[in-house]
Amino acid sequence: MKTNFFILCFIFWGFMGCVNQEKQDKQNDYQPITLLDDEIKFSDTATFFSDIKSPKVDSLNVNPLSDFIFCADPTAVEYNGRLYVYGTNDHQQYQCTGIYGKNSYECIKSLVMFSTDDMVNWTYHGIINTEKIAPWITASWAPSVISVQKDDSTTQFYLYFSNSGIGTGVLTSTSPIGPWTSPLDKSLVDKDTPGLGNCDVPFDPGAVVDDKGVGYLTFGARNARIAKLGKDFISFDGDFVAINAKNHFEANELNFIGGSYVYTYNLDWQEHSDWTLSKEIPTRCCMSYMTSKTPLDSASWEYKANYFKNPGDNGFDYSNNHTHLHKYCGKWYILYHTMCLQKSFFTEGGFRSICVDQIDVNENIPEIKEKKATLKGPEQIKKQNCLQRFQAETVFATQNIKFTATTTAGNMVAENIDSKTGIIRVNGVDFSSCPSNVSICASGEGIVEIRSKQDGGQIFSKISVNNPDFKVITEKTLCKIAETCDIFVILNGNVKLDWYSFEK
Repeated sequence: MKTNFFILCFIFWGFMGCVNQEKQDKQNDYQPITLLDDEIKFSDTATFFSDIKSPKVDSLNVNPLSDFIFCADPTAVEYNGRLYVYGTNDHQQYQCTGIYGKNSYECIKSLVMFSTDDMVNWTYHGIINTEKIAPWITASWAPSVISVQKDDSTTQFYLYFSNSGIGTGVLTSTSPIGPWTSPLDKSLVDKDTPGLGNCDVPFDPGAVVDDKGVGYLTFGARNARIAKLGKDFISFDGDFVAINAKNHFEANELNFIGGSYVYTYNLDWQEHSDWTLSKEIPTRCCMSYMTSKTPLDSASWEYKANYFKNPGDNGFDYSNNHTHLHKYCGKWYILYHTMCLQKSFFTEGGFRSICVDQIDVNENIPEIKEKKATLKGPEQIKKQNCLQRFQAETVFATQNIKFTATTTAGNMVAENIDSKTGIIRVNGVDFSSCPSNVSICASGEGIVEIRSKQDGGQIFSKISVNNPDFKVITEKTLCKIAETCDIFVILNGNVKLDWYSFEK
């Protein structure tokens, strides 16, 4: 009996040693977190009213991408299986002018970064502080991003942006989330650049890299131009060529689809009653596209059709118009903006939000079918594995949450605003692996609760936080989970959350 007793003790303490070692491994894996104080004014999305209600937290609507920050003029690039989206930081203007102010854009000197791998849950990577990186700018709007594979197998990202209406600037990085640098001490092109002709507002860039690795950039308002980029992608190789886009206004963008160059642009606010280029008369401030096989031959560009009407024609408020087309995981998507969020922020100042929908593109012709703006948005294309580490800034929706940048590029920390109950919702999490533990990396004093519904439902975990510095805390799950469901991470008290994870 004594022998059996000692054997059982040996097994028990061995098991406990493994558990403690696992916890110690988690602690050893943990990297200290430092917040960026000089970035807080850009990342803090607390606003002028404390009772702002998210339109998404109780909804199935995917749009807008973000319910906590205004952003517009989208562009995107794919990298390592994720889609990275960038836009104009309208929220900076909102914070500058207040709820009764107008979105006149002059305060906007930063860009916003998101990414996704399922098209419904979006990771907020914070802002690109363009003014700090490129102090020569006047403003920064309407980015267009490309990635280029270098000879040494590294990937370089080039982010072109409007330097107000003066010209087009460029930032570079070896990562889609930065850090970003300015390779030039001025705009890549501005109104004083020789050879522009009557293109006196060379902004709203659209960039593309074709199947031969050659880059092109288009830009302009009322009069559009296209040029071949140099091999360094921060210079031009040749003359500026006109794209004779009828009733051109702004919002230039380029795609390379099925061996053709596809140019999309925003038409002006006229009625277009004298239109002769197609049977359908394009509506006011809509998006249309043209195609060419030889982009530097002005005469080769052929008008095709209007593929996206102004959101005001489809139940939203009328606004300016800007789209980006992108193929991701075998499906084509259209990114655009509407003003669907601003009433939740008690403003009607013209503050915009990025939205996304699936769109039908025939690559063989190529042909872009018309798509309407929606709140519903696209379907989730993959379930989220519960055993992955969830960054707190990966969300479907939020309520009473603000985000602060850390010293790690693209990493944010979530915090509940003014000690109110903060909610982070993530959709479509697959729990078929039946996790038994939950770990969080958090600081402050309060409780982090994870449940299957905002109110009621299963409570998966309820973890107390009482530490001034960030710390990894692991607890057993409070119930067995074996299905796919949405999760709600609830922050009570005064808590900062970096990440959380479920484990077997």
